[in-house]
Amino acid sequence: MPKLKTHSGTKKRVKVSKNGKVRVGHPNKNHFLQKKSGSRKRSLNGLKTYGDATSKIIKKKLGL
Repeated sequence: MPKLKTHSGTKKRVKVSKNGKVRVGHPNKNHFLQKKSGSRKRSLNGLKTYGDATSKIIKKKLGL
C-alpha cells in the first residue's frame, strides 16, 4: 500500500504537543487589526486546544 502524503495546510497551522494534544492558533489575527478592539486582539492570543474527535482527524492528516 502506498504511503500517504501529509496535508500541507494542516502541517503549517497545527502543532502537536509532547502529550499529543493538538494546538492551533486563533484566526483573524494577521491584518485589519486597527478596527479590532484591544480586548478582542488579546483574546485571540495564545493557542487553542482541540478535543478528541477533531484531534483524531487532524492527526490522521498529519500522518501521526
